[in-house]
Amino acid sequence: MHYGPYPVYVIGTEWQGEIPVGWQSLALGRMFRRVKRTGYAEEELLSVYRDHGVVLKASRDDNFNSASEDLSQYQLVRRDDLAVNKMKAWQGSIAVSGHQGIVSPAYFVYEQLPQAAKRICSRYLHYLLRSPLYIAQYLRRSKGIRVNQWDLDPDGLKQLEVLLPSVSEQRRIAAFLDYETAKIDALIEKQQQLIDLLKEKRQAVISHAVTKGLNPEAPMRDSGVEWLGEVPVHWDVSRLKFLVSHVVDCHHSTPKYDPDAAFPALRTADVSPGCLDLEGANRVHADEYQARIARLKPEEGDIIYSREGERWGMAALIPKNVDLCLAQRVMLFRAIPEVDSRFLMWALNSNGVYNQLACDIVGATSPHVNIGDIREVWLAVPPIAEQNAIALHVQKALQALDRLDAAASGVIATLQERRTALISAAVTGKIDVRGWRPPEAASEAASA
Repeated sequence: MHYGPYPVYVIGTEWQGEIPVGWQSLALGRMFRRVKRTGYAEEELLSVYRDHGVVLKASRDDNFNSASEDLSQYQLVRRDDLAVNKMKAWQGSIAVSGHQGIVSPAYFVYEQLPQAAKRICSRYLHYLLRSPLYIAQYLRRSKGIRVNQWDLDPDGLKQLEVLLPSVSEQRRIAAFLDYETAKIDALIEKQQQLIDLLKEKRQAVISHAVTKGLNPEAPMRDSGVEWLGEVPVHWDVSRLKFLVSHVVDCHHSTPKYDPDAAFPALRTADVSPGCLDLEGANRVHADEYQARIARLKPEEGDIIYSREGERWGMAALIPKNVDLCLAQRVMLFRAIPEVDSRFLMWALNSNGVYNQLACDIVGATSPHVNIGDIREVWLAVPPIAEQNAIALHVQKALQALDRLDAAASGVIATLQERRTALISAAVTGKIDVRGWRPPEAASEAASA
């Protein structure tokens, strides 16, 4: 993009900096008024996303917030209303709605004032009010003791100065951003599709290696277990309880966490297939740690397994030189000497084990694996030397996939930064897009 600045700038408010000549600032309270329309329980549920704006809640599969059974107090949002998640506005959860539906009673909802309709383009405001310059202002206008409990002050929001070029210019900026961000979003989606394919490939590598082995010419036999299928003839099939010396469940209580404490206390959020997030784990002091290792002190090579919630069924090894304990919703396995714990960990991450347990998990909304069920799960077990080779093969194969994943994630991050910077530059007048025309219109003009 090679768009120059406006010819002349003047100083706006202290926090706006320089703005193009002719642009005005108008307090948000002179364009919108807060409303609270209830009694519309039959309307679609909406959510405000930092990255997507106002969306139909049912259109997302990553929204795990449960709605109340009684929707009578949920607030109606109409098209062009401003919907604000007051506790997350400082993160960007504010947007002009393109949908009609209902939002939580905890949201702020604002409708346009009749006298403002001729002065604003809703799509332009959608971009402007979600730009970094304005998100920083929501942070300044939020109050509370802890960051995650900050509430946006509605009086402060009413006084927020909104940058307004002419309506025709607002429309031009909005059309420009719609077009350019759609192109960026398409590139992001392609990278996300690649990441999804890599995730599927990763799971396929694990599942094939721990049930079929590394020799494609090996003669096979029926394992007798539906979810394992055929296995090499020289492999055994055994229940997990015969492959481990210890199975230890977590304490079913929340530890006393302290970010300055010494010992990581692992939860399901800290477990991914083959990887523990020790840096992001909550921490506990020595007394809590000692209480939680009383039954068994976790050691290098032990396996942590996530047993509850959306992330159940993931296993990872404890690395060397780390003292940790179990917090919530995880359990620990220790392999017998005749079993390579690395192989066992990958086997527990396989589709075969997951599908066996999926038939028995308890709780539809919050599934969890019982110790009794996982002890009885069937696994294919090759000789120890073959276990070693499979573990190394899986590790190397996944490292290659992880590099591709990291590269794709890096591209997404760069594109997202570019998208944010482009929006910010356009809505704050740092670039002049008044001469921009949609490619179709430009082509027609050139050929006329």
